[in-house]
Amino acid sequence: MLTLASKLKRDDGVRGPRASNSASDSTRRVSVRDKLLVKEVAELEANLRCTCKVNFPDPNKLHYFQLTVIPDEGYYQGGKFQFEIEVPDAYNMVPPKVKCLTRIWHPNITETGEICLSLLREHSIDGTGWAPTRTLKDVVWGLNSLFT
Repeated sequence: MLTLASKLKRDDGVRGPRASNSASDSTRRVSVRDKLLVKEVAELEANLRCTCKVNFPDPNKLHYFQLTVIPDEGYYQGGKFQFEIEVPDAYNMVPPKVKCLTRIWHPNITETGEICLSLLREHSIDGTGWAPTRTLKDVVWGLNSLFT
């Protein structure tokens, strides 16, 4: 599943501790976001709740994925809700961008699919907004908690 992770390991093995050719090094450079995502996606898949499913349309692009939440309790029980999650280049200093693709009548989701969840905000009044210590697992658990 994590093809980017295997690519990172393969590139590290080929280059060794220091690459001698700086031109080839710059073409192979991997962003900090992608290195973080390799670890966070592995942790997310290991700790994913049974009510959530993650789908990566392109396994080489870990910064874009879809989440399906199927609540097993509460008012929304039996529903199936799709979310689109895009992780920006400045991740983990800024939160992922999340949009609800399923039309739903929910107090925290607008008609256009925008999510009102404090941990998705860069600056939150209540102090529980995004922080660099948060991970994708927190985002998925937060979205899941909207329905329980």
